[in-house]
Amino acid sequence: MEQLVITDVRARAVVAPLRRPIRTASGSIEASPLVLLDVETEQGVTGRAYLFAYTPVALSPLLALAAQLGPMLRGQSVVPLVLQERFERQFRLLGLQGLLGMVVSGLDMAFWDALGKAAGRPVAALLGGEPRPVRAYDSWGLVDPAKDAAALVRSLELGFRGIKIKLGGGSLEQDLATVREVRSIVGDGTALMVDYNQSLTPAEATRRARALEPFGLEWLEEPVAAEDLRGHAQVRARAAVPIQTGENWWFPRDAERALTAGACDRMMPDLMKIGGITGWLSVMGLARAASMPVSSHLFIEASAHVLAVTPTCDWLEHMDFGSAVLAHPCRLVDGCVTAQGPGLGIAWDEAAVARHEVAGGRVPGLPAPSRP
Repeated sequence: MEQLVITDVRARAVVAPLRRPIRTASGSIEASPLVLLDVETEQGVTGRAYLFAYTPVALSPLLALAAQLGPMLRGQSVVPLVLQERFERQFRLLGLQGLLGMVVSGLDMAFWDALGKAAGRPVAALLGGEPRPVRAYDSWGLVDPAKDAAALVRSLELGFRGIKIKLGGGSLEQDLATVREVRSIVGDGTALMVDYNQSLTPAEATRRARALEPFGLEWLEEPVAAEDLRGHAQVRARAAVPIQTGENWWFPRDAERALTAGACDRMMPDLMKIGGITGWLSVMGLARAASMPVSSHLFIEASAHVLAVTPTCDWLEHMDFGSAVLAHPCRLVDGCVTAQGPGLGIAWDEAAVARHEVAGGRVPGLPAPSRP
């Protein structure tokens, strides 16, 4: 296969509609702010990936960062490990985290997509495996069991084998009532996960985790601040519900720190923060050595590839932020998602992109940044 050489990086911002708004203890996500990345090459192959910005406020600075990194990549061969090492050297003093880490991770995903497309093979095959069905759970926000009962049943009818709901919007008594009612709706045969989105102190998290033990939860996710590894370890040691964390780890060293601290029973790296596919491979090795189950966070399309080759593969999170602008969204079949190809199987629906694009990342209604 001819070596791919980068000619340009293109980034566009869109705010795409969501099938279901996501309500959390720290706020609500009503639409999907995305940055679409295209890595173009001399050979005519374009690698694609997208970033989830969480808030439209981050779109403009993400576009600016992508524009600054593009010239660094022109003329470079598409060798993901080499390019990531170059970024690490270039930004040693600043560090790869935050918005910069997101862009670097997204570019890494686009590099792998380009390599797969050039080879005419799915990325999972480039990684030594093959696409295979990975069980998925439907990821919800805060729920009202009375109002959402029919929709929860619909999730089961679609084939989902697990349901995750968010807690922490009220008291322990409200949490218990919600979990009790959701468990009665989905039944004992469905995996039920809960996510506190970092909203509790270690003491309160321990209190609530103990109270939730009778419901047979699959896991309790990010009960305390993501960076509070000691706090996670304390909750884990004092309650029987498995602790899940990892979506806010920045690159593989954060995963190693969490494992060393005994902060979790399960891990769920986020491809946009862990260093893309290259970063995931390092964490995958750590997880295998620790016999640690690995699930994904967001990014269904790329996650289906890396989970397919992860020895301790657990669950794929189905929170669909990208399908509104994709030509071929991933499909759920028998409760599972199978990776698509070639590459990551990502192609833009350009008509949809045009409908939802926001020029320069500036969203109408948001205040313009002040000038110095």
